[in-house]
Amino acid sequence: MEEYFFECPYCWEQISMLMDTSILQQEYIEDCEVCCNPIQIRVGIDEGEISQFEAISIEQ
Repeated sequence: MEEYFFECPYCWEQISMLMDTSILQQEYIEDCEVCCNPIQIRVGIDEGEISQFEAISIEQ
């Protein structure tokens, strides 16, 4: 597990998530712990490290 910090695409607050680096490709919805809006998370893992990360607003 690795802690990853990023900015919420809604409120721009810095938040963190624990990422399971044993799963090479991950995509899921997680609510922001500050503003509670849903964020689409996309993660790519390469050699046990986070190599790609996106936090996308899903509301238009």
